Amino acid sequence: MTHAWTAPARRIVSLLPSATEIVYALGAGDRLVGVTHECDYPDAARALPVLTASALPAAGSSAEIDRHVRRSLHQGSSLYALDAELLAQLEPDLILTQELCAVCAVSYEIVARAAKRLRGDPRVVSLEPSSLEDVYATIGTVAGLAGVPDGGAAVVAGLREREAALAARAAGKPRPRTLVLEWTDPPMSGGHWTPGLVELAGGTPLLADPGANSRVLAWDEIAAADPDVVLVAPCGFDLARALQAVDELSAVPQWAGLRARREGHAYAVDGNAFVNRPGPRLIDTAEIFAAALRADTSAVPAFALEAIA
Repeated sequence: MTHAWTAPARRIVSLLPSATEIVYALGAGDRLVGVTHECDYPDAARALPVLTASALPAAGSSAEIDRHVRRSLHQGSSLYALDAELLAQLEPDLILTQELCAVCAVSYEIVARAAKRLRGDPRVVSLEPSSLEDVYATIGTVAGLAGVPDGGAAVVAGLREREAALAARAAGKPRPRTLVLEWTDPPMSGGHWTPGLVELAGGTPLLADPGANSRVLAWDEIAAADPDVVLVAPCGFDLARALQAVDELSAVPQWAGLRARREGHAYAVDGNAFVNRPGPRLIDTAEIFAAALRADTSAVPAFALEAIA
């Protein structure tokens, strides 16, 4: 018997903002039938049925959110809810999800349990990129599932062209030692694809964890490292909330004493739209990083990056 999975997906549910962006970049947005509450790009995604909700507090300091996350994970509670009834109504033949991070999206276990109760035997595919190269491979995977492999090749070729241009601009120039903070209280390192984006932008990643999860850093460790540039890009925070997180650091003496901070080489970045989404806009992220490293932010959208006063 020919399995339904051999046919191109026609009804796709994306439970990842990055996957939603990939599907649209491939020109297959008309096949999306459901997304998450965080799928806000491109604008067309905002009009689709929403399948998830967050249990995280809508407001609160970085420390309060961190405590909530750790308490929930310790208790075995999910940070996200999935509307299984709506999922069944949408009748997807492909569900795109992830197992990489319990904090970033609805868990694979919850998705898999819900999918087993659906008619039609939908395929559940977990996307697990941990580097820019992995993202390119993910685009190819989704393109294959949607039956548009040529579209996937074209998207990746365009991204590689921009990547090459960035690398060429950085060649032979000084490489500022760059710290990316993916959380502020406690401070957490840049992991997975982020160190590679710093290198592509022309910097040397500092206290970084390429290809691995972010880890908690000590403020004394950060002070001793003495970065040339600091990029504050809290996971899940837009620029306004990133700036709020920076304001919360005013009581941390090691933060106030950082040379990069004193000399005007510290920036807040929209981590939610750019740094934390392993999709086509990671090249935008590298371009944003490059502008910060050059201290030339004139070409960067105002909603993406702001110097920390």
